[in-house]
Amino acid sequence: MVSKETDEDFLFLAEDEPVAAGQQQTLGEWHLLIVDDDEEIHTVTKLALSDLTVLGRKLLFHHAYSGKAAVEFLRQHPNTALVLLDVVMESDDAGLKVVQQIREELSMDEIRIVLRTGQPGYAPEESVIKEYDINDYKTKTELTRSKLVTSIIASLRSYQQIRTINQSRRGLEKIINAGANLLEQHSLHEFSEGVVTQISSLIGLHAEGVLCAQIEDDGSASETIYVLGAAGHYAPFIKCQLERLDNPRIVSQITKCLATRQHIFTDMDTVLYLGNDKHSAAVYIETNRPIEELDRQLIQVFLSNISIGYENVTLFQQLKHAAYIDPLTKTPNRNEFIQILQDTKRYEAANNVAVLIDIDHFSDVNDGLGQDVGNELLIAVTLRLIEHFGAFAQLGRIGADVFGLVGPEQELSPERLQAVFEAPFQASEHALQVNATFGLCRLTDTAEQGLTILKHVYIALNKAKKQLGQNYQYYQEDMEEQMAERLALLRMLRQDFAHDRLQLWYQPQVSLNTERVVGMEALLRWPQTNGQFVSPAVFIPLAEYSGLIVDIGSWVLEQACLQIKQLQKQGFAQLRIAVNVSMPQFRNHGFVQSVIECVQRHQIDPQLLELEITESVVMDEPKIVIEALQKLKNFGIKVAIDDFGIGFSSLSYLQQLPLDRIKVDRAFIRDLDKVEGEVIAETIISLGKRLNLSTIAEGVETAAQEQAVKAMGCDEVQGFMYAKPMPAAELLLFLQQQK
Repeated sequence: MVSKETDEDFLFLAEDEPVAAGQQQTLGEWHLLIVDDDEEIHTVTKLALSDLTVLGRKLLFHHAYSGKAAVEFLRQHPNTALVLLDVVMESDDAGLKVVQQIREELSMDEIRIVLRTGQPGYAPEESVIKEYDINDYKTKTELTRSKLVTSIIASLRSYQQIRTINQSRRGLEKIINAGANLLEQHSLHEFSEGVVTQISSLIGLHAEGVLCAQIEDDGSASETIYVLGAAGHYAPFIKCQLERLDNPRIVSQITKCLATRQHIFTDMDTVLYLGNDKHSAAVYIETNRPIEELDRQLIQVFLSNISIGYENVTLFQQLKHAAYIDPLTKTPNRNEFIQILQDTKRYEAANNVAVLIDIDHFSDVNDGLGQDVGNELLIAVTLRLIEHFGAFAQLGRIGADVFGLVGPEQELSPERLQAVFEAPFQASEHALQVNATFGLCRLTDTAEQGLTILKHVYIALNKAKKQLGQNYQYYQEDMEEQMAERLALLRMLRQDFAHDRLQLWYQPQVSLNTERVVGMEALLRWPQTNGQFVSPAVFIPLAEYSGLIVDIGSWVLEQACLQIKQLQKQGFAQLRIAVNVSMPQFRNHGFVQSVIECVQRHQIDPQLLELEITESVVMDEPKIVIEALQKLKNFGIKVAIDDFGIGFSSLSYLQQLPLDRIKVDRAFIRDLDKVEGEVIAETIISLGKRLNLSTIAEGVETAAQEQAVKAMGCDEVQGFMYAKPMPAAELLLFLQQQK
């Protein structure tokens, strides 16, 4: 191996004229990598070039001492502008291999390369220049400081030109693609990003620290400035309000530009006005230097040519506006909110949460005060939510009475959400006090797709609406599994009901006076192929939630009437059957008539059919329930209230209900050995007597319980002490044995 020349041989040989060092304003830095296995080469190169400024930028030096280290550095630092590369290092052709890896493996076609060698005879200069994309190839003996500086200046200018061309191409591609896909949701944002990228390339800047904003009129009283397109570190703020950039200067400059409809040129930045009287936008560029007059003219020509394209894209965006903005509240609708969820998950998932807000009993406002008042209430809720959370969260209207929020978890806490509904809302001349239920989902706990995120928040919301004592719920992964299990169980229930696999069992009710069976309660059973039964506590709520309970309830009434008829034929003419009725059945407008027709069809005494309702049913829709029961009572059907004493407000409706019987809940019978249970049971039985109602205690299992309720004056009992629920065939045998 030929020995290398000393530093002085290529740095300090006699030269023509030294390069003049004038005062220049620096506008950033050029990243320069020195690759050489000789430590002194690094030192003297840096010393010789330390005061060099090229195109307004200083040099920032990086060092590698082998070809392998150089490739690894460039892999981690793709913005390196120039490499000063030694040919002979760990191998005779190490430098040439590095060039090959840079171009082929790393695909870095912009970076410029200057080869240096201390062995001038090793590789012919002409063949190296032809085979490799390099800027210069010099022996160290001929590289004086002036020639090295000249080579570096030429290389950096070449690098800047190549980057400008590539950046300009990318900007034009974005603009052209946006124009070709005007109907796509992101066309305006892609167009805007293309504009800012293109302008950056025109004045020789990287597409960093650039954004585009527009005054977007959503039909509300005030206009808001939104980030439409951005490049570099502002990219995550696309679609956000300008204030979220948290940069007062940018906000001020853009606001000023849009207000004056004039370009703004300063020593620090440039703000360019784009658009016309109807469609306004501003492009902000952090230049850190004044824009030269020639560049200003070039930009103005570009803006003139692009303004028509911008207007076309904006017009199409306004058409899409109707598809993505709720016309009543002027906030994003469900479609747009799904996209907001997806974008937030992509860029800012950490510490952010998605929220659904469901206004409780909103239909009561529409039904009682009219739809106009209901609409004003929704607008009032929207304004209150914006007042509380608009500075840091994004709001949307997801459904008729459901709003969505996405933002920082610490701000969108259940406590702060609840505070929104503490004061009444003004709607027309009404001050309405409303409550809400909240479903929340941390974006780190959910999927990438916006639709899936929304589904998860809905799961949490539905969970919150079903639980007592707490009006909010956070999404957890097992909730979706539980929901899937519930849906699978519901599908199975539908199939089994359609194939007549449900059964109606009966539990006898006994008179304490005569100790004879006076009736029975019809109880729904769902058998499985393995001989087990699905608990009614599991499948009845599913049937009610899905609406299947209406059809099941009709079937139960049919079977009960049929059973009454069969018992009459067997000599049991005065035994009544009690059937449980749920709220969805009462809401069915044909319920009352269907019951009457069922009784008439089977030609049974209506007094032998008893409808049992729970306190929760009464409290849900008292007006509907009372009216329906009154009609059925007039027809002759008996009415009993089940689980009496479990609720909290039954007494206020007790006198209005057309009742015949009160059932004392099994929870109080179980606690008869306790003072509290005994007092409550005695109070209910006494109340029934004073209202001329029969009383029946359910869940009686011991002789002591029987004696206790009998002493209190209870009329009838029901429980395992007398008989368990049984199928119709077993019931007939049981009754025959009682004769």
